Amino acid sequence: SYLEKAVGEPVKIIDRTALILDIFGLHAQTREGRLQVQLAQLQYLLPRLRGMWSHLAKEQTRGGIGSRFGQGESQLEVDRRLIRNKIAALRREIKQVEQRRDVQSKSRIESPAFRVALAGYTNAGKSTLLNRLTGSTVLSQDKLFATLDPTTRSYRLPGGRGMTITDTVGFIQKLPHGLVDAFKSTLSEVLGADLILKVVDASDEDYERQLEAVDRVLDEIGAGERLTLTVFNKIDLLNSVDRLSFRRRYPEAVLFSAQTGEGLDDLVDRIAREAAATDVLLSADIPYREGALITVVHEQGTLLHEEYLEDGVRIVAKLPARIAPRLERYRTE
Repeated sequence: SYLEKAVGEPVKIIDRTALILDIFGLHAQTREGRLQVQLAQLQYLLPRLRGMWSHLAKEQTRGGIGSRFGQGESQLEVDRRLIRNKIAALRREIKQVEQRRDVQSKSRIESPAFRVALAGYTNAGKSTLLNRLTGSTVLSQDKLFATLDPTTRSYRLPGGRGMTITDTVGFIQKLPHGLVDAFKSTLSEVLGADLILKVVDASDEDYERQLEAVDRVLDEIGAGERLTLTVFNKIDLLNSVDRLSFRRRYPEAVLFSAQTGEGLDDLVDRIAREAAATDVLLSADIPYREGALITVVHEQGTLLHEEYLEDGVRIVAKLPARIAPRLERYRTE
């Protein structure tokens, strides 16, 4: 490019999107992650081939016996055709991976467990929050896009209710559309969540733009209307005046430190309250042959009354809306 010529060797100058793609490429660990990065890189490269091959763009090789290319086909056209073919092949591979992911997602959707997804600006501390909450050891580093592939862990809320929590790729301001498209299968984990935790780095002076970036990406993937809870992380780096300011400006948010664990009880309590907000109160006589259903009620519901009858168990309970239809046939007044 002109800038590279002006600066001189060995300096390489790339634009913002190319830099993001390079970082993504370094951190892609799973097959799906690598495929998505390759697809995004090729989609970014395709419209920019003219500049790369400008010295060959006008060199036509006529068709004929022994010719390397077809009639009137330039090096530029050959490279475009090869890249398009590779893009098509990558899309087919990603489609296969997505189908397997859909099977896994379907099993989670059909599960009675409450589903939580973490969404936030890159380096906001989502992986550290996941580790603090579930006791897992997901990679957590002070670097951009350290997490590229989604990770799901189980957690049991107070009272025994099951929950899954999924860590996702970090967002940035003006996330390139090509990346949003390439990572839609990864971001679909957010779409399947009952609750989205918007994790924000409270110690960042630009935290408001972080919130805007997260909201913008959620809107782009169709998750803008889903239930959300804002979590201001890294409050251990704030003084008492700053903390008070956050509490006044965002009374519904949770102040939390994934590093020290401060605010953990408040976070768990808020998640539990959101999980219970859509619960359905019902009574039912469940026959003993439905042992699995009785177990689900014990694990996922809040029992208010339980009575053992001759043919089954009479329960009065608050249950997740997802479970309630399964008890409809046994429902009593």
